[in-house]
Amino acid sequence: MHELRFDPAKELDFIAIGRLCIDLNANELHRPLEEVRTFTKYVGGSPANITVALSRLGVKTGFIGRVSADQHGRFVKQYMAENGIDTSHIVTDKPGSVTGLAFTEIKSPTDCSILMYRDNVADLNLEPGDVKEDYVKKAKALLISGTALARSPSREAVFLALHYAHKHGVVTFFDLDYRPYTWASPEEVAIYYHLVAEKCDVLLGGREEFDRIEALYAPEGGGDQETAWRYLEKRSKIVVIKHGEKGSVAFTKDGQVYRQPIFPANVVKSFGAGDSFAGAFIYGLLRGWSLERCLEFGSAAASIVVSSHSCSDAMPTEAQIREVIAAHQTAK
Repeated sequence: MHELRFDPAKELDFIAIGRLCIDLNANELHRPLEEVRTFTKYVGGSPANITVALSRLGVKTGFIGRVSADQHGRFVKQYMAENGIDTSHIVTDKPGSVTGLAFTEIKSPTDCSILMYRDNVADLNLEPGDVKEDYVKKAKALLISGTALARSPSREAVFLALHYAHKHGVVTFFDLDYRPYTWASPEEVAIYYHLVAEKCDVLLGGREEFDRIEALYAPEGGGDQETAWRYLEKRSKIVVIKHGEKGSVAFTKDGQVYRQPIFPANVVKSFGAGDSFAGAFIYGLLRGWSLERCLEFGSAAASIVVSSHSCSDAMPTEAQIREVIAAHQTAK
């Protein structure tokens, strides 16, 4: 059992803070990026994708972030609004900054990579003054993205949002979302990730992402259990560690361990699975489901998104996820 308690009196179910960018996914599959000539544009960024996922599931969502003062920034903000997300706290940055771009390479279902352009991006110009206490306290849950910690003033804005969340009983999620771009050193990554991780109620990350933290704080290494208890002994109530094709494992404060395999899928690409998993998993928690059911729902959602060319556009509805689960149970 987990110990999360969401305040039913809150006006918004979920708010995310952090990266808003654009994904340019290769249209020519099974080729290296240097041979690709055309791309399809989607809204991207893990916190944006997770928020879209939750909105598609009927959750009342909002976002705190910055977009560039140009066509790309307007595209991102308009897309979020069209998906039912409250954009009143997405700020248009001063002229001169740009929207982050992620070019995706899909050489095979298992051989994919992302080339990111993250210099002078608007989302990292998010300032503490952009984070309003009255807005944060309206939410049942707040999600922090690790990429928002890469630079100031964005990282200070994150810590202020966490302060307001704790003050007003908002459940905090930390999606590790590690990207090697914009960070100054491995030590900087470990320090800031650790500082936020020990202040959040739920942690979600891949094994390799947790290793980034432990390279400094636990250089001797250890397994998933040791990783989870490093944070369960502090504030965290749930720690989810993802292992790609091997599925995911969740640990709770009462010592329980829950394992979830992946669902079979006609895989097009490997990226996007974590965001769809997180959105569906958080949805289940907001609905008061058991942890086993939340993990299953997240895994089924991930199988849908990896079977699609897009990430944000492919985020499924509850009916689509239930259909996948039912088909899988019938095939057993």
